[in-house]
Amino acid sequence: MSQSITLARPYARAAFGAASDEQQLPAWSQALGFSAQVAADPRVAALLLNPQLSREQAVMLLSPDGAGQAYVRFLGVLADARRLTLLPEIATLFEQLRAEAERVVLATVTSAAELPEGELDTIKAALARRFGRDVQVSTAVDASLIGGAIINAGDVVIDGSLKGKLARLQAALAN
Repeated sequence: MSQSITLARPYARAAFGAASDEQQLPAWSQALGFSAQVAADPRVAALLLNPQLSREQAVMLLSPDGAGQAYVRFLGVLADARRLTLLPEIATLFEQLRAEAERVVLATVTSAAELPEGELDTIKAALARRFGRDVQVSTAVDASLIGGAIINAGDVVIDGSLKGKLARLQAALAN
């Protein structure tokens, strides 16, 4: 995984640079999301490794309708370098670069049960105060947390789950 992130980073930076130059960050974000989702499919991933798949076929398979010429050329560069399988990592890194440029924090709130809308707004407001930036929150449900939530916001992880508290208590008792 870390090797694929290392390989994907220069491509993500190049994509971000091209999108910034064109002032098309949202369009590139959408196109990369589409291409990454297609490339992440195990059947497509196997096909992308097939040497009989031509560059043009690969680009056509991964290009969303209405993609700009610069984006299609970017996919061509990836195809020439045999790096199309890195599209999910490239898309993730691109979104991180975009969020940094737009001064937005991307946060994921994983809770034991679905959070009510008001509670999610409270968490979002608290994160905005803490980071001094706009916050975009996505949610996930993991029943194994028993209760509470885990918040991942960039490099910051806030574990307020009951499962995490029990684990910390167990570690403290063991020492």
